[in-house]
Order: sequence, then C-alpha cells, then structure tokens
Amino acid sequence: MDKLTNTKISVIIPTLNEENNIGKRLKFFTNHKQRNLFEVIVVDGVSTDRTIDEITSNDHLTLLHSKTACRAVQMNLGAAQASHDILYFVHADVILPDSFFDDIMRAVKTYKIGGYRYQFDSNRVLLKLNAFCTRFPMAWCGGGDQTLFITKELFQKLDGFDERYCVMEDFDLVRRSKRFAKYHIIPKNVIVSARKYDRNGYLKVQIANLRAFKMFRKGADPGKIRAYYKEALSLEDY
Repeated sequence: MDKLTNTKISVIIPTLNEENNIGKRLKFFTNHKQRNLFEVIVVDGVSTDRTIDEITSNDHLTLLHSKTACRAVQMNLGAAQASHDILYFVHADVILPDSFFDDIMRAVKTYKIGGYRYQFDSNRVLLKLNAFCTRFPMAWCGGGDQTLFITKELFQKLDGFDERYCVMEDFDLVRRSKRFAKYHIIPKNVIVSARKYDRNGYLKVQIANLRAFKMFRKGADPGKIRAYYKEALSLEDY
C-alpha cells in the first residue's frame, strides 16, 4: 500500500455544460459534515451555458479552466493542482452517498484504486440490469460513472490519464493500473443519470458502447473511438 502522509481527499470534477447538475453537486460537498477533510476542484472545459455561474457562486472550491473539452485533459489538470494524497474523480451528474469520505478512506487502507457500483435514476428494468453488472470487476462492466478513487502516488506512476483518450480514458487508466494494483469495487451505489439513454434509446446506446469497447480492446486510435461515439449518439457533453 502507498504511504499516505496526508489522508485527505481531492475531489476532481470535470465539467462541460452542466448547469443543471453542478450546482446540486457542489451544494452536497459544501454542506457535507466532513467538509474540512477534502477539497473540491472543478475543471471546466469551455462551457457555453451557465455552468461557470453555478460554480463561481460557491466559494468553497477551486475552479480551473481547460482550453480543451476532454475529460482526460481536464482531470489531469485537476490532479496537478490537488493538495491531497487521494484523488477522487467524479462526473458532475453523479450523486454520491453521504458516506463517500469514510467509504474511500476505509478502502485505501488496502486498495490503491477503485470505485462504486451504481444505479440509474430510472426504474427501467434494462437499466437495472446494466447497473447490477457494475458489482463485477470485468472491464466492460465499469466506466467513469462509477467514479474513481486512486492514490496520487499510483496516479503519478501511471503518468495520469492518457490525453489521447477523450472517451474510454477511465478504462485505459484502470487497465494500466492492473500492473501495480487490484481494482476495488465499494459495495454501495452512486446514482447515475439515465439522460444518455433517454435521449438515444437503450438499444442504440448499448450498441455504441459495445462497439467503442471493442475498438478500445483492439487498440484502435483514441481519436477514431471518440469520433465514432460522437457520431453514433446524441450527447450533451464531450
């Protein structure tokens, strides 16, 4: 296990046009009972809506600006500014359990990297099936919606996120981390937005996810994976 000299958490949130979500996420952190034990760093990727207004209305965080709307770039920028030994990457539309701080601190006593299971903010049966699969460690069951904690030492050893990936960046980081650490799934749920499925339909999203994952496993150029995904689906971000 890495030696953690500063057992606090740096929460890093990449944003792009998240005016409907970021204010609620930041309120959660600001009002959290363990607020003095973590910092919040938001890295915006040139939002064109009111995201920045929602962020700047909160004084208890650091706001960084990325010139590129790419989660890998934004999260690396946030990690470079992080003050603490544990990095926690969170999407702006994901709802965390109140116990997130204690959950992660308990996990890092044994594991250097991991995330949560998740459930969707939807009662649709097929989405419940998708969510059920996130309790298993197979690569295709994972993804950034699970959130990701990692020790700063391991993150730096991996040279952070590969900035060629603007989708699948989390899959790539976890894959590379397996040389050094076992990925841990915390047996609790974060709540994930079903908006991508609402906008595109279940089957269309599943086909796009499967093809993108196959491209990733076969070593396709990251730019081609992103281009395919953006063409296949209607997305609000990235």
